[in-house]
This record gives sequence, C-alpha cells and structure tokens, in this order.
Amino acid sequence: MRHILEVPPPAFMDDEEIRIFSDSVGKFFDEHATPERTAKWRADGQVEKAFWLEAGAAGLLGVSVPEEYGGGGGDFRHDLVIFEQAARKDVSGFSVSLHNGIIVPYIVAHGTDEQKRRWLPGLCSGELITAIAMTEPGAGSDLQNIRTTAIRDGAGYRINGAKTFISHGQISSLIVVVAKTDPTARGKGVSLLVVEPDKAEGFRRGRKLEKIGNDAADTSEMFFDDVFVPADNLLGLEEGHGFRQLMTELPRERLVIAIDAITGIEMALETTLDYVKNRKVFGQTVLEFQNTQFKLADLKTQAAAAKAFVNYCTDLLFKGELTTVQASMAKLLATDLQGKVIDECLQFHGGYGYMEEYPIARMFRDARITRIYGGANEIMKLLIARSL
Repeated sequence: MRHILEVPPPAFMDDEEIRIFSDSVGKFFDEHATPERTAKWRADGQVEKAFWLEAGAAGLLGVSVPEEYGGGGGDFRHDLVIFEQAARKDVSGFSVSLHNGIIVPYIVAHGTDEQKRRWLPGLCSGELITAIAMTEPGAGSDLQNIRTTAIRDGAGYRINGAKTFISHGQISSLIVVVAKTDPTARGKGVSLLVVEPDKAEGFRRGRKLEKIGNDAADTSEMFFDDVFVPADNLLGLEEGHGFRQLMTELPRERLVIAIDAITGIEMALETTLDYVKNRKVFGQTVLEFQNTQFKLADLKTQAAAAKAFVNYCTDLLFKGELTTVQASMAKLLATDLQGKVIDECLQFHGGYGYMEEYPIARMFRDARITRIYGGANEIMKLLIARSL
C-alpha cells in the first residue's frame, strides 16, 4: 500500500517477521475491538479490564519484555507496530503506548531482578494495568517541586500527597508514584515507589475527570493518606534516584507521543482526502478546487518532513543515542503539526466536520492533549533552548 506521506518505512522496520506480526495485531483488533465495543468504552469512560487480559493472552502486552520475565522477547519495533495498529483500528482508550512504551520500561530498566520477576509477568498478561503518578494539583512539568512525600517508617515508607490527571486512574493495579523521600532536597530527593492499590491501605482513587477528548481513556485523581509500602517497592532499591530515572525514560515517552502524533496526522489526511474526493460543491468535488489542492499539498509536505525526523529519532533510540533535546524537538514538531493538520482537515469537511459521526471530529478533540502531556510544549521549547 502506498503511504499518503510517501515516506518509506525506516530500514529497521523492513522485516518480514515485523510485517507478519503487524497483520496478526490488526486481526486481533478487528476481532476483539469492534466498533460496538469501543463505542461502549467511550460511553463508560474506560476500557474494560477483560480486554487487557485478552490483549495479554494475544501477546500484545510487554511484547519487548525479555521472555524470562514473561514477555514476548521482542524489541521496540514490535511495540511500534502495536501502537500504529491500535490507532489505525480506532481502539479508543486502550492506552497501550502508555503501558508498553512508557511505564513498563521503567520496571525493565530500573527494577531489580526480584522486582522484575514480581511485577513483569502480570504486566505482560494484563493482570496488572499500569499508571504513573507524576502530576500534582500544584505541580505539572516541574517535577523537582512535587509535594508528595514518602518518608521512611520501619520496614517501608509512608506516602502522603495527591496526584491528578492520572491515566488509567480507575483501572490501574500497579502505580509508579513519584515522591520525595527527602523533602529538603529538590531533584536529589525524588524517588519512584510502586504502589499496588489492592494492598495499600489509605490509597484512594478520586473522581474520574471529565475531559474534552479521549473519552474512553479514564483519567483520575489519586490520594495517598499515610499509605504504607514495603521498602522493596522502592524502584531500584536506592533512594534519590527517581529524578535520574525519570530523565532517562522521558525521551522515550516524548518520542512515543511524537510517533502517535504522526500516525494521527496520516489518519487525518487519509480520511480528509477520501472526503474531498467524494464531496461535491458548486458542481465539482472539493478536491478540484485549487485552494484545497494547495493547502493539502502544504500539509502533506510538512507532515512528510516531520515523519522523516521522527523516524530518524526512532533510529537513534534503537542505537541508544537519542538525546533529551532531539526527543523534545520531535514531540514539539509532531504535536504542534498534528493540531494544525487536523484543524485544517476539519475545515475541509465543512459543517460535517463538527459532527461526532465523522472521524475527523473526534480526532480534533483527542489530539488537543498531545501538546500538553509528556511535558507541555512550552517545556519542550525550554529544553531545546538550553542547547543553543
């Protein structure tokens, strides 16, 4: 199939096994995430836990986790396939890119062998669903100034604080909590602790927040009232390493957001091209107007350039060479462009673009958050500016 942006897949994706895997993932979503089922998820405001178990049984969770820990033994290429197929099949609210691409890697990269053996099998089977609790009511991108504390108490830690905007807030069963084990320090006082809600007295899920998009992705508040976690739930078992762990993994997170944004751009252009080829106005199709042709040509060119850069950054990630600045540029470029492209594409739909029954309307709502999460784009600019 000819891709609309005419940017060939990166060389590292040119693999017969990857293509076969992509087909199997697409078939799984066709069979298990029907339009009727995903519509129910949007109505309910969350994906049912049963689907996570189905995805785990099909080998879609923890696909790049080593086999010795219950994973698929693949690599990031397999995750990329799942992310793209989930987007293209409109598997609404199934935040597999968050689970596979952002949170599970924290356990793989920074957990002890015992922690990996304790948690990774459940994360791969779908029995454990992840969340990462960073953002607080008074602290967003400024992680050094979080107020949640985890103070040593005998054989463990007492966590006190509040978090907000937490994805998987209602269904998560393993939460990586960013807290201060040394409240007198800034970054050097930050640690990551794993909270298992079913075992944590004093943990409370707050209200499920109403959003303007991503209807099936549950987002919630969380409250920690003297929550005790054993000392062996400190990720890596060393206090004060949390900020370094976060900074190590954030480039991957931002690249994953950029990759998802590029897929969103392609989908918006594809659905819009189909619409303007068939919609007639004043005796001709919308595509036959020179204004349409020129605008779409401009959007396609910008999107192709952005995709080429994101592919380049993905290649660097494979080589272990991706920097914070490069990931920040990818996230800034791709998400800003996603907003621009989808807004223009909605305009081509006229009044129909404002109707929920047309895919572009939901794309418009869902895309707005990408410029905020993973670090607001203004933060990306600050990080990039420091490299000048």
